[in-house]
Amino acid sequence: MNVKTAGRTLDLFEAFAREGKPLSLSQLARAIDAPVSSCFGIVRTLKARGYLYEVKARAGYYPTNLLFEQARVIAGHDPLAERFVPLLEKLRDQTGETVLLSKRLDRQALYLVVLDSLHSIRYSPKVGEFRPLHASASGKALLGNLAPTLRSELLGAMKLPRVTSRTITSRAALEADLEQGRSRGWYVTHGETVADLMAVAVPVAMNGETYSVALAGPVQRMEGALKRYAKLLAGLRATLEGRA
Repeated sequence: MNVKTAGRTLDLFEAFAREGKPLSLSQLARAIDAPVSSCFGIVRTLKARGYLYEVKARAGYYPTNLLFEQARVIAGHDPLAERFVPLLEKLRDQTGETVLLSKRLDRQALYLVVLDSLHSIRYSPKVGEFRPLHASASGKALLGNLAPTLRSELLGAMKLPRVTSRTITSRAALEADLEQGRSRGWYVTHGETVADLMAVAVPVAMNGETYSVALAGPVQRMEGALKRYAKLLAGLRATLEGRA
C-alpha cells in the first residue's frame, strides 16, 4: 500500500466520522477525492479485513466496531501512560482514594490506569472502561482542556443523557460548569455518574496528548478533603508538564 492509498484510507474513515451515516461508493470516492476504481479497491480491502460492512445491496458501506476495538486496545497500552504510574501510586498512597488516568476516545473518557483505593469501601472501575465526558470528572477535565472551537463542535454533536438525578443534561449548564473548572484549575463531579461518588480531576498535557488524572471516592470521604486533593492534583500536573 503506497502513501497515497494510506492517506485515502484515513480520509475514508474521517468521511464516515464527518457524515455519521452509511455512504455509497460514489459518495466515498467524492469524499476522498479519488477515482471510483481506486476507492473500490480500498473499500474491498477494508471489507475483507472486517473494517467495513455493506449495509444492504447498493445502500452503502459503514465501519464495523473493529476499528474502535483496536483503538481501545492500543490506547490501553499507551507507553506514555506508564510514565505516570510512579507518581499516580504516590498520589494514591497520599490520599487513600482511587486514582484514575484517562484519555479521550471520541465522546467518552477511557480509563488507561486504575489504582484502587486502600479503603474497603471504594470506587473500583476497570482499565478499558468508558465514562461519559459530560458526567465524569475525568471527562470534564478532557473537555475543558480542548481548544474552544473543537470543544464547541464536540458539544454540538454530543447528547447529554441523564445517568443519575444530578447529571448535567443542559449544554449551557455544562459549559458553565466547564468554565468554572477552567478558572479554578480542576473539575469535579458530585454524584453525576454514580449517586454516592465524588471525583476531582485535572488535565495533563504531555507530548501533544491530553490526559486527565482523577481522584474518586465516596462523597462522605471526598467532600472534606476536596481542596487538599485538588492541590495535590495541581502539583502532580505541574510536575508532569515540567512546570515544577
